[in-house]
Amino acid sequence: MGKILWLASYPKSGNTWLRAFIHNLLRQADAKAGGAPVDINDMNVLTTGDSLVQWFRHLDPRPPLAWSRADVAKMRRGAQLAMMASKRETVIAKTHNALMEAHGHPTINMDLTAGAIYVVRNPLDLVLSLADHYGVDIDKAIEVMGDTNNGGLADGNIVFEIHSSWSVHVKSWTQTPHRGLHVVRYEDMLAQPKHAFGGIARFMGLNVPPAQLDRAIELSSFKKLREQEDAKGFQEKSAKGSKFFRVGKAGQWREQLTEAQIERIIDQHREQMTRFKYLPLDIAKVG
Repeated sequence: MGKILWLASYPKSGNTWLRAFIHNLLRQADAKAGGAPVDINDMNVLTTGDSLVQWFRHLDPRPPLAWSRADVAKMRRGAQLAMMASKRETVIAKTHNALMEAHGHPTINMDLTAGAIYVVRNPLDLVLSLADHYGVDIDKAIEVMGDTNNGGLADGNIVFEIHSSWSVHVKSWTQTPHRGLHVVRYEDMLAQPKHAFGGIARFMGLNVPPAQLDRAIELSSFKKLREQEDAKGFQEKSAKGSKFFRVGKAGQWREQLTEAQIERIIDQHREQMTRFKYLPLDIAKVG
C-alpha cells in the first residue's frame, strides 16, 4: 500500500493541467494510446481526488448530502486510508483543500503523505477564471478569494472542501520548505514548460528522455485540452462556467481588471504575492 502524492492548488490554478501532463507523461509509451492525448474525461485512471464521495461511503451509510462539514472532517483520515488501500504503489491525488485543521481534524494527514506538488497562480489572473467558474462578477470573485471561510460545496459526488482565502491556502502549503514539497508557478508552466514540467518529472523520481517530456508537454497543452473540451465536453466543468479550459494565458488582468480591483486584490494578498513575485510594480498607484 503506497502513500499519497498530493497535487495541490487553490481552485483554478492549474491542477487539471498538471494532472493531464502526468497522465500523458506516464501513458504515452502505451502503444494503445496511438500517440493521442489522454482523454480529459478519463483522468481518474492514474489520479484521483480526495473529495470524491467514493472514498467516504464506507465510513457513513447515510446519503452523502446528509453529512455535515464536521462529519466530513472526521472522515477524512478514513477516506485517505481508503485511497491508499486502492493501490499498491503511490496514490496520486488532486486536492483543493488548504493544509490546515477543520473541526479538530487535519485536511491532509501527513503520516499518509509521500509528498506534494503545489501549483500557485497569480491571483490577479486567477480571479478572472474563478469568476467564470462560479458564474459571478469579478468583485464577487475577489470577495470569495479573500474569504477565510470559503470552501467547495458538497453536491452528492464530492464532499465539502476547505479552501480558505487564496493567501491562507498558498501559505498553508508553501510556508515550510521540505524535500517532499515541490512548488511550481502556473506562469512558469506557460513561459518555461520544459523547465517547469521537467522539474515536476524529476521530483516524481522519473528519468524522462527529452523527447518523451516534449511530447507529454505537447499532448497536455492548453490547445489540446481545449480541443477535447470543445469536442466532447469536460465532466469537471462547473455548470455555471462557460468553459473549463477558458483562455490559458497569463497577464489578462491588465486589460480586464480596474485599478480599484487590482488594488483590492493586492491589499488582501500582498504578502504571498510578494513571495511569488506577483506584485505589478509598474502600476503607479500600487504601493
